[in-house]
Amino acid sequence: MANLKQLSELPSRLAPGHRLCGGCGASIAVRQVLMGAGDTPVVVSSATGCLEVSTTVYPYNSWDVPFIHNAFENSAATLSGVEAAFKALKRAGKIDPDKKVKFIAFGGDGGTYDIGLQSLSGAMERGHDMVYVCYDNGAYMNTGIQRSGATPYGAWTTTSEVGSCGLGKMQRRKDLTSILAAHHIPYIAQASVSHWQDLVRKAEKAINTDGPAFINVLAPCPRGWRIPFDMTVEIARLGVETNFWPLFEVENGVWSLTEQRRVKPVEEFLKPQGRFKHMFKPGNEWMVAECQAQTDANLAYLRAMVKGTQPQAQE
Repeated sequence: MANLKQLSELPSRLAPGHRLCGGCGASIAVRQVLMGAGDTPVVVSSATGCLEVSTTVYPYNSWDVPFIHNAFENSAATLSGVEAAFKALKRAGKIDPDKKVKFIAFGGDGGTYDIGLQSLSGAMERGHDMVYVCYDNGAYMNTGIQRSGATPYGAWTTTSEVGSCGLGKMQRRKDLTSILAAHHIPYIAQASVSHWQDLVRKAEKAINTDGPAFINVLAPCPRGWRIPFDMTVEIARLGVETNFWPLFEVENGVWSLTEQRRVKPVEEFLKPQGRFKHMFKPGNEWMVAECQAQTDANLAYLRAMVKGTQPQAQE
């Protein structure tokens, strides 16, 4: 992987001056993923959402690469068709057979965990040579902070409200990264905007993979998470350090996990966020304990997958 100086010298493929909120995790994720492409030509698609709406305000466009806007549910389907057309043109002799172009789709958790899951699953199962990146901010942020399949247990949203009749979302979040691993594609990874070296390295791996690849990136939303705009990276780092969002990858079926040297309690990730403030009121301590139990169970599952898929475990 290139060093920081080399990465800083790469041309920015997402231009400044877009309309994303200050501190938006999505723009950080996009920049870091595209750094992983180096100088490889890329075609980008994006599902309807914060990223698309805020980077393509007519008549302006923040993308310095070919860009396709898709409906909420079909970013993966559209890009798989573009990738198939590119291969067909190569076979027909209309494009140099040695020409390399990578196809990268971006989608938020609403367009990936929920509305776009069917088209994503289909594109991955068919084996298209493309990378799908989910910037996970834990709700439908573009349309007003509604709950999604990625919204964590206990979180306030405008459709999982807190009051006399509710304590936020009572369901566990969907484990999308493991769902994609179940598609048996060559490369799957989970990353965070707080760990840029890890994310750029994983993006580089995904982009250089022959066949489908998927990266799920923790990308905090200051408005939806009720945090100051300058705390995005800090909160994302706490997500990793508490194992709320473990960093791991699956390469050709082999799982590997980045263990944290000093694990912090999940309370340290939850407490700074306004969407969880009700969990720290007297009488609601059980909710924090439940979040910790879920975090511990998920980590145990990941460790079991690592142990069960390492080559020595199969001898």
